[in-house]
Amino acid sequence: MDYVSPVIDGFGVAFQPAHLLYCLLGVTLGMFIGMLPGLGPAATIAVLLPITYQIEPTAAIIMLAGIFYGAQYGGTVTSVLLRLPGEASSVVTAIDGHELARQGRAGSALGIAAIGSFIGGTVAVIALTFVAPLVAGFALDFGPSEYTALALLGILLITTLGTGSRVKSILMATLGLLLATVGQDPIDGAQRLTFGVDNLVDGIDFVIVAMGLFGVGEILYNLESLRRGAPPAPSVGSVYPSRKDLGASKGAITRGSVLGFVLGILPGGGATMSSMVAYGVEKKVAKEPERFGKGAIEGVAGPETANNAAATSSFIPLLSLGIPANATMAVMFGALLIQGITPGPMLVEENPDLFWGVVNSMYVGNLLLLAMSLPLIGLFVRILRIRPAILAALTVVITMIGAYTINMSAFDMLLTVGLGVLGYLMKKTGFEPGPLVLAFVLGELLESSFRRSMRIFGGDLTGFLTQPITAVLLAATVAVAVGPAVVRWSRRAGTKTTTDA
Repeated sequence: MDYVSPVIDGFGVAFQPAHLLYCLLGVTLGMFIGMLPGLGPAATIAVLLPITYQIEPTAAIIMLAGIFYGAQYGGTVTSVLLRLPGEASSVVTAIDGHELARQGRAGSALGIAAIGSFIGGTVAVIALTFVAPLVAGFALDFGPSEYTALALLGILLITTLGTGSRVKSILMATLGLLLATVGQDPIDGAQRLTFGVDNLVDGIDFVIVAMGLFGVGEILYNLESLRRGAPPAPSVGSVYPSRKDLGASKGAITRGSVLGFVLGILPGGGATMSSMVAYGVEKKVAKEPERFGKGAIEGVAGPETANNAAATSSFIPLLSLGIPANATMAVMFGALLIQGITPGPMLVEENPDLFWGVVNSMYVGNLLLLAMSLPLIGLFVRILRIRPAILAALTVVITMIGAYTINMSAFDMLLTVGLGVLGYLMKKTGFEPGPLVLAFVLGELLESSFRRSMRIFGGDLTGFLTQPITAVLLAATVAVAVGPAVVRWSRRAGTKTTTDA
């Protein structure tokens, strides 16, 4: 009863009129922030921190939390309609989501994203309520060697994201890792690949890479096709997913909920890695993996479920252990400290109303997002009816504003354009930008974790095999790498045996 009573009392806190209002404000603001490339929830929360001085602590954290998980769905809208990811976690959604939009099924794509987001977020909140201490303890077992193995596994999964050849995907992932090394060395601070350009000393921001390759690159490619005559405006289709789409997405939503919850807890993992891994898993388990990249509804359902589950579960290490799992959680950590609250094991004991009020407000927030998202889909998809030339100009303006607001730098705008030209040339020659962008995300984690591990192991690579979790992850990496080849060999052997018989 001692455990159940605070949980029930938390619903009373969450349903207070003022807290409901701040929850609605947070998820609404988060949804629209997610649509704007460059700003993001971390920057928005940082900007709003001074305002929280005047707000009651529980209400302030409920609002800031709503901004975070609300932004995960907002990024989906521009990914599907414009192939311009508003959030890093929506990059993989653009691969199949935009293809569905081009096929006149934008409504179905956004609808399944809304439903998957609701289910993933709700499942994560339920799990957060009951297993937070247990899972948070597991997260503490992850050190540099475990993150090295996890990043390797993620990069290997990246090579399955492209719709072209595996070799081209590997080349793009390699280029992404190379771009991730631009800037200062994470250990000794030496400058690398900056070529004397001061603006590159801090490295290249992920948002710049994503907006350049996906946003500007897509615009240039589409504008070239307009010279041959404007294509007819695509039909939107039903704004609610069909029974067939729901049936095809059930497994993806289930797997995305579990993957997102687990990976969201790990520092450095978060919504971006969760969505990427979910997409890779869906392509691996699919009976017809060749559909991915051409409008597979599972390619939207899995990642969108995973990134919302991860956004919720990332609160576990913050609230239970006082460990921020990602940049946004670090800003949230600061917001709690500003309110005179110290996150950690004693938070539940000392501030049960705040802890359970924030957790239970996430049920309300996910319901509000679902209630707003589905009716607004009809409004969102009308973007597709704007003349392509006008839509391209508007997209360029949004992209350039987003690029400038990151560091208030005109150089970032030029870099976005340059990467856009690269994205256009890649598309013309059959190279997919997805593996490059996602390898770029994991590059920093891989390098810093590997180098710290080698220092711990005294330069001995066999040290990785002495860590149980690391060894399991490396075994999974090997299995993923050689598994397809073994399956193909066994099929050929079986076919040859049948033929000989």
